[in-house]
Amino acid sequence: MMNFQQCMEFVNSYSKSGKPVTDLSRAENLMRLVGNPEKKLKFVHVAGTNGKGSTVEYISNALIYSGYKVGQFTSPFVLHYTDRIRINGREIDEKSFCEICGFIRQIIDDQPYSQFEITMTIAFLWYVQEKCDIVVLECGIGGLLDCTNVIEPPILSVITSISLDHTDILGDTVEKIAQQKAGIIKEDSAVVVAPVCNCKDIFKKKAKEVKAEFIKVKKYNVKDNILIYDGIIYKPFMLGHGQFSNASTAIEACRYLIKKGFKISDKAIRKSIETTQVKARCQYIEGNPPVIVDGSHNPAGLENLELILRNYAVNEHREIYTIMGMVDSKDYEYGVYTIARYSEKMFTVDDFALNAVSADKLAEIAGEYTSAEACKSLDEAVEMAKALALENDGIVVICGSLYLASKYLNEYNFDK
Repeated sequence: MMNFQQCMEFVNSYSKSGKPVTDLSRAENLMRLVGNPEKKLKFVHVAGTNGKGSTVEYISNALIYSGYKVGQFTSPFVLHYTDRIRINGREIDEKSFCEICGFIRQIIDDQPYSQFEITMTIAFLWYVQEKCDIVVLECGIGGLLDCTNVIEPPILSVITSISLDHTDILGDTVEKIAQQKAGIIKEDSAVVVAPVCNCKDIFKKKAKEVKAEFIKVKKYNVKDNILIYDGIIYKPFMLGHGQFSNASTAIEACRYLIKKGFKISDKAIRKSIETTQVKARCQYIEGNPPVIVDGSHNPAGLENLELILRNYAVNEHREIYTIMGMVDSKDYEYGVYTIARYSEKMFTVDDFALNAVSADKLAEIAGEYTSAEACKSLDEAVEMAKALALENDGIVVICGSLYLASKYLNEYNFDK
């Protein structure tokens, strides 16, 4: 049997995206080679630009708290490779990972698969092996041509939000992106679309075409960071206005699963919403000073973080000391502008990714809106930001890239 290092060498021998695809034939071929595990599982399939991760966790945890064995597949990983493949919150164990990798390596052909396709295959085989009751499956990019769409019609599809991201792959308008996301809506299934989602008409039309039930999320109210949905009060643990939409979407998803025979209690749904925290998604870490870690990198995600920072700065009069880094494939000028305005001081870094925008360039942009300083390393930035936050009863924010968020969480041992 291969050891873990050999398994990772096998996974990494494939490129991140593989050869571009125009259909799902490559993923379908891979599934056939390994015995079509996707046909032996039940799925909730989740797509969207932002909000996928927390919506997956809300639905998963409600099922887990109700006694089900739930496969959870998310992307990308945050702390380490295997944290994207879980059952009831437990990552795939090394023995199972190595056995499944060995099996795949023995029978795989020479097609130019992607790392993501290989990872999905490992996950599906493990979920079958462990006899999962249901899998909550997050799309990678898009939906229509995403390899996760190789599954049979799921019990339910969920679409969270639509905004501009991965425009080189999905299209340069929200309408084009929505068409791609709508690809996960399948015949004789159902779809829940988040209340904040753009292009609802596109999803309604697709649902009608394939005879899928279109489930409307009811209007919700928010008061003092409390969600009131269908007359029931919930207090989301996670930060950010977007969580009210994500939680409402998850509630409707759970209600549909109840209609399909799953026994999910109201208590389990509330507990999920009030306890779920996703790593690097507006993650609040208690401490002196407190730290918020957020891996958002597209405009919609950063605007959600901006609302949180504005609340701290304007309503609570807390000084915010930001550590920010972004990669050059994202709109970093807009990203810095969005966050710098509510930062007392911004420290910029570039030691977290090969394609990171230089710290000097980010500091130059940030300097138009606030005090800014380029740092030689994340460690240097953390030391200075925390010192100022301690001195002024402030908050430290780490943001701009999931790579940066992951580096911070790994190096500062926030691995729980």
